[in-house]
Amino acid sequence: MINYIKKCALFILILLVFVDTIANDRPNILFILVDDLGYGDLSCQGAKDLKTPNIDRLMSEGIRFTNFYANSTVCSPTRASLMTGRYPDMVGVPGVIRHYPEGNFGYLSEEAILLPELLKKSGYETALIGKWHLGVESPNLPNDRGFDTFKGHLAGMMNDYYTHLYFGEIFLRDNKKLINPEGHATELFTNWAIEYLNDKISGENPFFLYLAYTAPHDPIQPPSEWFDLVLNREPGIDSARAGIVALIEHLDYNIGEVLTSVKDMGLEKKTVVVFASDNGGSLRFSANNGKLRGGKQDLYEGGIKVPACMKWPGKIAPGTSTDELILMMDFYPTMANIGNTEYSHVVDGVNLFPLLNGEKESLEERYVFWMRREGWAYGGQIYYAARYQNFKLVQNTPFEQYQLFDLQKDPGELYPLSISNEMYEILKGNLREHIQQAGTIPWQKAE
Repeated sequence: MINYIKKCALFILILLVFVDTIANDRPNILFILVDDLGYGDLSCQGAKDLKTPNIDRLMSEGIRFTNFYANSTVCSPTRASLMTGRYPDMVGVPGVIRHYPEGNFGYLSEEAILLPELLKKSGYETALIGKWHLGVESPNLPNDRGFDTFKGHLAGMMNDYYTHLYFGEIFLRDNKKLINPEGHATELFTNWAIEYLNDKISGENPFFLYLAYTAPHDPIQPPSEWFDLVLNREPGIDSARAGIVALIEHLDYNIGEVLTSVKDMGLEKKTVVVFASDNGGSLRFSANNGKLRGGKQDLYEGGIKVPACMKWPGKIAPGTSTDELILMMDFYPTMANIGNTEYSHVVDGVNLFPLLNGEKESLEERYVFWMRREGWAYGGQIYYAARYQNFKLVQNTPFEQYQLFDLQKDPGELYPLSISNEMYEILKGNLREHIQQAGTIPWQKAE
């Protein structure tokens, strides 16, 4: 009997050591999402009139996704895809979620299992600092949907980076408490993120920190000293362009402050860092999307192709890149894998872990889709794009015919292929199936 008890005790000890080893092997996750950053609006992406040394360095310290796409051309749908791993219209968010009914085109499904909820099952502590934009009241507040800590902005934008007002209301919250501290929103989010990291230095559990800046979304309102710096450095620059350059450089500086804090706190080697933008840059605010056609709100490349990278010390070799077709929703199953978290529910995203692990993973054979519903210009109608390999089908407004492009031969989407091309009907057919799935309309097969 005594020997049996000793064996049981030894087994329990071994099990506890094994569980502790797994727990310690799970990295922290810092996911940095910026707002409306154009594909060409980083110096490492070819911009000549701005300097983004911190994001550039991050891009070089891990794997750079050179063929990365947001899940939509506006904020809420892409964020819904990141949080759920689904296409946005599969979880009730085909358009922008707003706090006034005539402008609202989404409601995040209460059945969706969000990434922080999933990671909490594996012992992660979860936090959102910054922009939410997936609901302004329960049950769709961050704390309702898996975040232990929330300090940030519930709505989509601010009309002023200093007063933080949006249509006369304050949407800043500390968890569910209304707050309105002084300061530029970018700097507030940075300070709150660093405070959170300080609290987690000696924590036993890994953390998932989703740091979602509102910059460089309009209003284009950089601190005056940053604006003056750009005007003095770039002779002849247009004032509108100088404004967004300054806002991006100010954002880059603040991201650098967070990354420096991660390093100084001794967290760098055990923290995965992801960086991405939620959609392309807005042309009416002088954003630069490189040589891509269109910008925010367009389903041409300039509206959905964005900068992105991932850093994982000891796992991802610095200076690597991939041109595999990757979407924002792919981070959901990838983060779950990194966090040793299992799930059985349906996701549309693809687990990138094998690719990150150096395996020859090809994502060429999947069909992918984009959509957006909006009311202000389109009367509540929806428009779509679909892609398979290099072929892309685009309906850039609800009032246009579909156009087919070969992105390998025509990356600027200037020369539509004939509608007699077999890929035209193939992509339309696959898109129709996706729309049917999103609509979930029951039917009966005749006997």
